Amino acid sequence: AWGPGADWLLDRLPDLLGGSDEPDAFVPRHRLLLDALRRRPGLRLCRTGLVLESLIPSVLEQKVTTVEAYRAWRLLVRAYGEPAPGPPLASGEPLYVMPDARTWALIPSWEWHRAGVDAKRSATVLRAVRVARRLEEAAAMAPEEAAARLELIPGIGPWTSAEVIQRSNGAPDAVTVGDLHLPGIVGHALADDRDADDEAMLELLTPYAGQRHRATRLILLSGRTPARRAPRMPIRNIARL
Repeated sequence: AWGPGADWLLDRLPDLLGGSDEPDAFVPRHRLLLDALRRRPGLRLCRTGLVLESLIPSVLEQKVTTVEAYRAWRLLVRAYGEPAPGPPLASGEPLYVMPDARTWALIPSWEWHRAGVDAKRSATVLRAVRVARRLEEAAAMAPEEAAARLELIPGIGPWTSAEVIQRSNGAPDAVTVGDLHLPGIVGHALADDRDADDEAMLELLTPYAGQRHRATRLILLSGRTPARRAPRMPIRNIARL
């Protein structure tokens, strides 16, 4: 490990690798989950202890394609982050450290637009970084309390808070609701119902209360997803407008 955060990183390495996770708490009650667990016996949920580094990418993913969100994240981090200490990648390209909260707050509106981030998402990020310290405290809270604190920020709802708490807190029950694809995937895997909505998904996951996020992770890893019936969402670039 290199740089000012090296000691912190090494101290937290077990959590980052899932050392504080309890995978044995999961009891599969469906053949697909049993098979997935057998094929992925080493699956552990990580706990980063960091909120903003999961929150900002999750906000960028709201209501857009993954390609758009990844592009925005890459452009903003490379423009406003710093090269990470230590050796570069094998390709010779440097890794970048995410900007701190103050730097995010100083990004001008036209740079958000150039990165393809609309005003709604950029405003949510700006509201979050203004109270960054209070949000980071959520990493040490119980998952329900952490989600409630995140959702005090306008623009952060159950989808975003779950995506963050899964990573920052290593929460095994923080199931993502409000997702475009997940209910259909869970419904297809557990009940051959590709048209399942959030309510149906939560009903199917009831036997896994306390471990619902882990159950969905295993379902996704099983590869049993419904075939597409329509083209992917078009990739937009608002920077061209």
